[in-house]
Amino acid sequence: MTSLRRLIFIAMCATVLVVQKQMLMILPNIQFTVLLLVLFASIFTFRETLAIVFVYVMLDGMLVQFNPFYLLPMLIGWSLIPIFYHTVLRCTKHDVTLAVFGFVFSFIYGWVFIPFVMVQIGLDEFWPYLLADLPFEFVMGVSSFLTILWLYNPLYRVLRLGMRHIETHWETVRGKL
Repeated sequence: MTSLRRLIFIAMCATVLVVQKQMLMILPNIQFTVLLLVLFASIFTFRETLAIVFVYVMLDGMLVQFNPFYLLPMLIGWSLIPIFYHTVLRCTKHDVTLAVFGFVFSFIYGWVFIPFVMVQIGLDEFWPYLLADLPFEFVMGVSSFLTILWLYNPLYRVLRLGMRHIETHWETVRGKL
């Protein structure tokens, strides 16, 4: 069972995801979402990371557009990070491996939207849509690659230290009660 302090930490992580996306929204596909979700997947359990993804997607839907053709692929796409992290990547902490994953994932994330977009605009628009989306996927891939390569290890150390500090602090407070 997840403790209250872990739930609070999970809620804070989802909030950070929403805020960074809103702040960087002016720049197309430049974001820290892939970095942060990879980081959270390496700190939290699979279920906890899925909870972060769910809260993030629902909050984003309330702020941007509550459209099932936008929210469902977003939920599926972002859920692939903890799935891949805990299966294919075997919980690696190697920053280069994670950076390459971030680059490749950016294309996969874009492709998750294709079936939903095709329902809306028609199958005859597949190639124009894909070709128009590839530059944005590439930008997201480079952004993900660089942010994971440069920031994953320092953020991982800080977050692990913060988690330990919170748990130690709570044990001290509990002992005084």
